[in-house]
Amino acid sequence: MDCIFCKIINGEIPADKVFENDKVIAFLDLRPVNLGHTLVVPKKHIENLFEVDEETLKEIIISAQKVAKGIVGALDLKGFNFAQNNGAVAGQIVPHLHWHIIPRREDDGLHPWTRTEQYAEGEKEKIAEKIRGAIL
Repeated sequence: MDCIFCKIINGEIPADKVFENDKVIAFLDLRPVNLGHTLVVPKKHIENLFEVDEETLKEIIISAQKVAKGIVGALDLKGFNFAQNNGAVAGQIVPHLHWHIIPRREDDGLHPWTRTEQYAEGEKEKIAEKIRGAIL
């Protein structure tokens, strides 16, 4: 497998690890959005959010909470973004499930959600109904 995260997990590629247990690893992103930008990754290869089992997902989220607390404390932050890009169209560059913890500082210039879309009259209700009907 040619997955860069699997290579990091297997020790084939070095990484600046900040947390590790039997199911999850967290390491600094090589190309950080802000300094301290950390990736939280399951150790088993899972491509996206739809493929992860509940036990692993719980462990990822619990681990991410620990890591986020560490980042906030170590870097004296007031906030952070916690994001997961699912699929290439959403910006997922590495096809291995992972979450980003992105440290935020006042006036850091990041604007992650530029809102340009607006619902047409009655459209919001129709979309909400479609989503409710599709949730299993």
